[in-house]
Amino acid sequence: RWLQSFFFFNDTATTEIYTQAFVGSVRCVQETGINAEYMGIFIMEKAKIKRVQTFGKKKNALAVATVEAGHGHIRVNGKPFQLVEPAALRAKLYEPILILGGSRFAGLNMHIKVRGGGQTAQVYAIRQAMCKGVVAFNQKFVDEESKRTIKDIILQYDRTLLVADPRRPEPKKCAGRGARARRQKAYRQKLSIYHNILQ
Repeated sequence: RWLQSFFFFNDTATTEIYTQAFVGSVRCVQETGINAEYMGIFIMEKAKIKRVQTFGKKKNALAVATVEAGHGHIRVNGKPFQLVEPAALRAKLYEPILILGGSRFAGLNMHIKVRGGGQTAQVYAIRQAMCKGVVAFNQKFVDEESKRTIKDIILQYDRTLLVADPRRPEPKKCAGRGARARRQKAYRQKLSIYHNILQ
């Protein structure tokens, strides 16, 4: 309680963040003996970082993007953006940068983790997470007008860059080898058997 009154801000969430940061620095000093002032400043600065988290989906692939203010570095599963496999689909990954312009990505760092699905589905999930991350960051830390401009550009080019594709494979049914295929009926064979019986 007294810590919350000490770190008083208009925003309750901000007050809570700074309170937790102070408590964390005190615990760290107690456990390791590190300089309290240095540790407190480090944690406070970390709490001020502008950061948003978004996700992209395609079939069974899920990509989670952490977008924060930075210098234009993009990494996917810890690897540089330019080394994503397969190489044939890298053009799809560059689409968000090409349609929005490199200047909108220059001040952002993106850390993307992707899992599930196949290679193609993962690429589509990554590009969706990137676009949603840029939109969310501009909405939260820049202004509503820039967010709306970016969103309009993306939707005009390809709606699936912001909206997940709901299509899924149709399940197989009984009485056939697939979703729609059915076992073939041999009408002609039955007629020939009936004809032989009559003779």
